[in-house]
Amino acid sequence: MRRRAPNIIRLSKSDRAEIERLLRDGRTEQRVARRGYVLLAMQDPEILVTDLAEQVGMTRFGIWSLCRRYESVGVNALYDAARSGRPREITALERVAIEQLACCQPMGLGLNLTHWSTRSLAAFAVKRGLVPHIAHSTVSLILRDADLQPHRCRYWITPTLDAKFMQRAGRILWLYERVDSLWAHDEIVLALDEKPNIQALERAHPTQPMRPGQIERHEFEYIRHGTVNFLTLLNVYNGQMRSCCLDKNDSEHLCRALPKLLRPFRSFRRVHMIWDGGPSHISATTAAVLRSYDSWLRVLFTPAHASWLNQAELLLKSFEVRYLQRGDWATRQDLIDHLIASTPEYNRLWAHPIHWSWTRRDLHEWAEKKLSGLC
Repeated sequence: MRRRAPNIIRLSKSDRAEIERLLRDGRTEQRVARRGYVLLAMQDPEILVTDLAEQVGMTRFGIWSLCRRYESVGVNALYDAARSGRPREITALERVAIEQLACCQPMGLGLNLTHWSTRSLAAFAVKRGLVPHIAHSTVSLILRDADLQPHRCRYWITPTLDAKFMQRAGRILWLYERVDSLWAHDEIVLALDEKPNIQALERAHPTQPMRPGQIERHEFEYIRHGTVNFLTLLNVYNGQMRSCCLDKNDSEHLCRALPKLLRPFRSFRRVHMIWDGGPSHISATTAAVLRSYDSWLRVLFTPAHASWLNQAELLLKSFEVRYLQRGDWATRQDLIDHLIASTPEYNRLWAHPIHWSWTRRDLHEWAEKKLSGLC
């Protein structure tokens, strides 16, 4: 059967540019992007509507209708036309009042609530006379349109972006940018961190293994067998780790462990060690031990409230997910043995250099935004 040749449409230069921009934008709705693709394709005199319809998942009638609509309304044909329906009961001013109420702290309005829910917002809006009546589902739609989420929160901490912060952070980022070149010049970058007070927990009853249709189940009750302090040292160049367990998380036990952890790196001309400013790290006892290494060991402390600059934190998180979650240990020594045995296995199976892309330029741009209140 002879296929019908399309009526070629002609896009204006501005319309074509707008459609191409929408297709490049990853936030464009799929139905809008599909219509834009069809309009661009229909400029080709060789295109067959049947083939195009199969390719984009539309009917031939839908393609013809889109083309005719473009001829009448232009690029607005990409978007849905206004549809009839029940008039909006909540006015624009009432919507704004709901949004402003959601941004207020309940305690500032004489309530003891710590945060809003859609139901409490709806009830209080009616009580305050903002609206005569409103359903909590309508409040939910208003908040969704305004991109407000009063039911959610997250912790954050503000670093003091002074000269000392920028200097400390800049030195650490300088090392991360030059790990390979420092290694070539017989210098190594290490990162040290500890995970204190890991609980040696034993489940009161055996774990029920996974079966088809049922996930693994753990007994809720447990028996405590003390805690273990896990000290890790990361070789930033290759991602390998060394570790030891401390009876206490204090400077005395830390200073005993440091020589053992640093011994394999004595062949290097210089060692750069990054760690945070924990109490055991900055104590006088620890400082005296560090001075005994002279200039061979260069210690760099992360700035206050910026321990995330220490790559050893990423190492501990990766180690915890693989070797500590779902743990079940009958004694504290079992946990220690598990940690010591897991270190070489982690190095064999998972160790790799961390791809650190945040540079000193990013640091300064971030600090400028923070200080100007843009983020």
